[in-house]
Amino acid sequence: MARRPQELLHLLTRAERLSVRRVQSVLDEFDCSVEAWRVLDLLSDGQGHNMTALADHAFLPAPSLTKLIDHLVDQNLVYRRVDPADRRRVLAHLTPRGVQRWQQLVREVRADWAELEPLLGDLGEEEGARLETLLDRLAATLEEGRSRVTTTRAVGRAR
Repeated sequence: MARRPQELLHLLTRAERLSVRRVQSVLDEFDCSVEAWRVLDLLSDGQGHNMTALADHAFLPAPSLTKLIDHLVDQNLVYRRVDPADRRRVLAHLTPRGVQRWQQLVREVRADWAELEPLLGDLGEEEGARLETLLDRLAATLEEGRSRVTTTRAVGRAR
């Protein structure tokens, strides 16, 4: 990597915070948080997901996710069902109203982001796809490295 880690971290953090701020400004019109939008997005595949998967996707700790899911259930956007494959687990699903809300949110967020395309100039579709690939690879590498470091530290402490 050409940049120092702290410079890369600063750029990534800045881009993430500005991106979230922009998306949140769209979601505010619908009284929806970015975390709720992320949950609705994952559930939009119609598969039903357990709380661990939702917490990971929304970047929320379990207690915060539980409160969020309770709120989405109260709004009739999400419902819970026992997992037929493992009755100890609960799966969340979108209600028909939740599907409509998710579609509305996706339309609005995409329209807002489409306004950025002319401003991005050189970042065409091909470079955008490459950026996505690079960020995905960086995240996977960091996740893999975190697992290795955690395992190594745990083994080192056991001695």
